[in-house]
Amino acid sequence: MSDQPTPTLVPLTADEISQVGELLYRWTGMIFGENKRYYIERRIAERMKRCGMVTVPAYLGFVRSHIGEREALINAFTINETYFYREEHQLAALSNDLLPDIIRHRRPGDLVRIWSMPCSTGEEAYSIAIWLLENWPLVDAYNIEIVGSDIDTAALGRAREGQFTERSLSRLPPLLRNAYFEAERDHHRRIIQDLRESVRFTPANIVDPASMAGMGKFDVILCRNVLIYFDDAARLTAANTLYDCLNPGGYVCLGHSESMGRITDRFELARLADAIVYRRA
Repeated sequence: MSDQPTPTLVPLTADEISQVGELLYRWTGMIFGENKRYYIERRIAERMKRCGMVTVPAYLGFVRSHIGEREALINAFTINETYFYREEHQLAALSNDLLPDIIRHRRPGDLVRIWSMPCSTGEEAYSIAIWLLENWPLVDAYNIEIVGSDIDTAALGRAREGQFTERSLSRLPPLLRNAYFEAERDHHRRIIQDLRESVRFTPANIVDPASMAGMGKFDVILCRNVLIYFDDAARLTAANTLYDCLNPGGYVCLGHSESMGRITDRFELARLADAIVYRRA
């Protein structure tokens, strides 16, 4: 628990709520409006206190002109609820169907790229690494590159550090915790160095094509539970980004409440034994 006192909420006018929503939508594609008033006011109050600002107009002017504060505000509004082995059925589909299909046209030693986007604090990306080590016999036969990306740079820093709480690890069997994590210290366990070095974390914004320019092509993308925060226009931008980032024949996995078919017809739906996924033809 933080020792910092909770900042006093600063009441925002309807116009200020609208301005914050417009900025966040422009920068992230996420929708925040009057129905999220308390959430918005709390986070604006936190950032104003950090910046020494006393009025909302002054802060909004500041955040528009300072890239560092823009990044901090985005970080304050992102949601990082995650844990190891979340939506395990998709991990099973990865080892049972997706990777076997992809390597049909590869040779041993060839590169296979997997992208976790958004990756939050790293649980999903590291889960992929652990799952493949435990469940895919050919994991050492190919050059597997796992990349985790997020718009929240603070979350990425925590992902690189690799420190996790008991809550994050609650789905992992004790055998895996002991195999892939250091001993508990200060109520945290750190993932072993070999795995920290096996996953690369990099910032990216799925609704900003320019930020994706250097990402390259992937064979599998896990993009779960982010499209639900977008409107139709932002969803379409995100879907096109995912399509462009996939190799032909590559797959994208969405969250259980998300459907690519409601957004675009560019992907083929694939019903597998373990999961429903979407394929670039």
